[in-house]
Amino acid sequence: MFQHHTTLRHGLLTSVAAVTLVLAAPAAAQDTARDYDLPVQSLGKSLGQVAQRSGRQVVVSSSLVRGKTAPALKGQYTADQAYAALLAGQGLKVTPVGDMLVLQPAGQDAGLGERQAGAAEALSEIVVTGTRIRGAAPVGSNLIAIGREDIEASGYATTQQIVQSIPQNFGGGPNEGTMYGTGRNGSSANLAAGSGVNLRGLGASSTLVLLNGSRPPMGGRTGVFADISLVPSTAIERIEVLADGASALYGSDAVAGVVNVVFRDRYEGLTTQLRYGGAKGGAEEAQFGLLAGKAWEGGRLVVGYEINRRDALAASKRGYVTADLRSFGGGDYRSLYSSPGTIFTGGRYYAIPAGQNGVGLRADQLIANKINYQDGRVDTDILPRQTRQALYVRAEQDLGARTSVFGQLLVADRRTSFRALTTSQSAVTVPVTNPFYVDPIGTHQPVRVLYSFIKDLGPNLYAAHVRAYDGAFGVRQMFGSWSASASLGFGRQDEDTLTKNYVNTYRLGLAVADTNPATAYNLFGDAGSTNAATIESIRGFAANFGVYQALSADLKADGPLFDLPAGSARLAVGLEHRDERYRLDSLNYISTAAPSASRLNLPGPRQVDAGFAELLLPLVDETMNMPGVRQLKASLAGRIERYSDFGVTRNPKIGLDWSPLRGVTLKSAYGTSFRAPSFYDMRQGVGSGLYQPVSLSDPNAASGSTVVLALIGNKPGTGPERAKTWTTTAEWKPATNLKLSATYFQVRYRDRISSINGDIYNALINRASYAALLTDNPDASVVAGYYASPYFSNPLNIAASSIKVIVDARVQNLAVVDEDGVDLDIDYRRALGWGQLSLGLAATYVMSVEQAVTDGSPRVESVGTVGNPVRLRWRLRSGLSVGPWDLAGFVNFTDGYRNQTVTPNEHIDAWTTVDLNLGYRFETGRMAGLRASLALSNLFDKDPPYANMKTSTSGIGFDSDNASPIGRSVAVQLTKAW
Repeated sequence: MFQHHTTLRHGLLTSVAAVTLVLAAPAAAQDTARDYDLPVQSLGKSLGQVAQRSGRQVVVSSSLVRGKTAPALKGQYTADQAYAALLAGQGLKVTPVGDMLVLQPAGQDAGLGERQAGAAEALSEIVVTGTRIRGAAPVGSNLIAIGREDIEASGYATTQQIVQSIPQNFGGGPNEGTMYGTGRNGSSANLAAGSGVNLRGLGASSTLVLLNGSRPPMGGRTGVFADISLVPSTAIERIEVLADGASALYGSDAVAGVVNVVFRDRYEGLTTQLRYGGAKGGAEEAQFGLLAGKAWEGGRLVVGYEINRRDALAASKRGYVTADLRSFGGGDYRSLYSSPGTIFTGGRYYAIPAGQNGVGLRADQLIANKINYQDGRVDTDILPRQTRQALYVRAEQDLGARTSVFGQLLVADRRTSFRALTTSQSAVTVPVTNPFYVDPIGTHQPVRVLYSFIKDLGPNLYAAHVRAYDGAFGVRQMFGSWSASASLGFGRQDEDTLTKNYVNTYRLGLAVADTNPATAYNLFGDAGSTNAATIESIRGFAANFGVYQALSADLKADGPLFDLPAGSARLAVGLEHRDERYRLDSLNYISTAAPSASRLNLPGPRQVDAGFAELLLPLVDETMNMPGVRQLKASLAGRIERYSDFGVTRNPKIGLDWSPLRGVTLKSAYGTSFRAPSFYDMRQGVGSGLYQPVSLSDPNAASGSTVVLALIGNKPGTGPERAKTWTTTAEWKPATNLKLSATYFQVRYRDRISSINGDIYNALINRASYAALLTDNPDASVVAGYYASPYFSNPLNIAASSIKVIVDARVQNLAVVDEDGVDLDIDYRRALGWGQLSLGLAATYVMSVEQAVTDGSPRVESVGTVGNPVRLRWRLRSGLSVGPWDLAGFVNFTDGYRNQTVTPNEHIDAWTTVDLNLGYRFETGRMAGLRASLALSNLFDKDPPYANMKTSTSGIGFDSDNASPIGRSVAVQLTKAW
């Protein structure tokens, strides 16, 4: 059985069948006459070659072509003409079913749900994202699909690049490009430079990622996102995106939508791919991919392998990657820690002069009221070095006419390294016994030195190693016209990280207290003034070892339920069980005499039991001749899940498709969705809470400040986040080669899990926003209870009677987000006398993103601000195919937005880039089957728009959520079908 290239957008897309042939090719070319030179050979092989060449997808039962021979085919044919020539006298025909063709015996009627389907329907699993019913499209929701030809035309090398180009996907959150940013949108949970999907900007944990319809193991701290960078792009048939709530079908995380990666499970043959490229100043990449498939009577096997290597991109290669933004009109965000350093004593700073080694340094040589600054971005990388390998294997075997078994395995390994920004620096107290001690004010007391150890130890070196395993085994059984399947799954993702060149503060304390000038640490000169052995003695490290594991068992069935005038009502039902657990161990040598091991205190394991049902009702079809209703379909879905750690959640969804006249379809869907809290969200016990008195700025206080009791950590009873989603789509096909669709979406997100800890210093300044979390004049007994808690900390020895306000800054079900906007897609294709032309536009316009700290707090409009989706993103696509040549061009636009993180607010300009991909396919001679292509991303080498971005420890001149620092990249790729 075979599957070749297919490009289908925003419509019904089928996944593969148990015993069917799926023959597919670029749909863009299906109306074009092509040259054919096929010998006499098996009918199945000839059909596959025509499908690949012409672009017409065909679903074929194996039994229909077994033992049949196709005649030679030579000359120019359209797809329909080629199929007619091959099937002449065979007793077979092809019949259109939606966007596909189905091969069937001549004289039988079409209809995948009726007798004609025979083996094709009885044993196939035609399922698309957004529905659990075979042979159906999602009702009420719009499906976006990136087919195999789209992937090849894009010129992108990796799965994350493909997904990040979708306008509905916001770049903020966990991905390798945001690791050097500010930690917004959950990017700080990205321990190993993975890449998540962040539909609608609602967070990577609010987008459900599936691989062939199943949940993969999760990555990041406590397993909070699916890492799509581990998926080999060579093995992908298509990526389906449902930008609509779908918890009624799939459960947790499907708030913003679902991204399903469908593999090339019907491929037959051997294809190899070699790619090499890079950008100015670095990011050099090399990739090799292989896909092999073999079919036999009743069975098939496909194997895909990919290895990708990309070098790091140094900060020094991009002028805007600096902490000193004064030359751009921004601030100076360089670090106070430098070498030579700065002495702080008596409330004043004294800069240590450069060009000396600290030996014999006098107080009169110090520069009073001056600070030595150092750019922490120097000697760092803004993109890591990555080496990734991935192996995908899928096998199926029929056991008789109505039973089949299947198994699949994805194994991936990724190694990452980069020079990281040092974030753990602190002033060092130097005692008077230090042989290099200098006292600027003559008090003969210890002094504090702000010293950077980066040039002594080298920059922090960060390395990560990820190993992922995702496997499933199952059996399918036909019971009349019903299909049932049972499967077992296993997923595991190991993430090990190691950061070198930390300062071990315990060892440093011993070294600065050493009285021997030969071995004491010297903080009063240039970098390297200290004995090399002493420098080596303070070198520390930190390591983390995270393991996410999941076991699953699923039982599903679907089939016709009863007959309606417009067709059969169909029902899908299922039971699912998952067991999830996460462990994070640490080994640190940064503040102790010896490495210290610890384990993060997390709940678990988590047991999840779920049941779902989906009913599809075809109410009206065109044969009923109803005025104003050419076709009408409805779907009802519901799901109940019981979580062992927080209880039960129920989520329904209803969808409606209405076609009032030919070529026009109106769709609408409404449902509820949820996201289960992560293990980290629900941790309790030691290390999960802290109660501490602190003084906060208060404009309403006479003194300008008020003493509060801050509650930090996790609040008990954290439950799921909940959302209501609604989408409405208008789709118009005025001609067979033109399709326009517009979708209005609305998300009402409640009980979002968050805290105000990151903005606690503004809690009393913005009282209106944080009022629900403030308790004024708390009862003395309540305060006394917190003071008696084992989680209480009082480093400043503040009396309980001084507490005037309790500020609840714990992680809890807190925030509110209301978002709405419009998605637009235009797709036009035309066969010309000399080739094929295609044009298209995909765009997302976000009308509003209103956020509030709590449900009763004031709403703040956040669209088009730093950390949130921009108002408009679009991607214009065009393609031209002339003979063996093909050219694809793309224009990518990201709207300008407001930087509200600085005062006064600043505008960040819009960003437009152009991509080109030129290919040539050899069709004859020894090089037949070879395609050579040249991909140019960011053709005009447009720098990211300047952004005045201040972080807690540094600064940077662009926003990594919305722009890439790579610049123009050029890659050459060779793909050979053997």
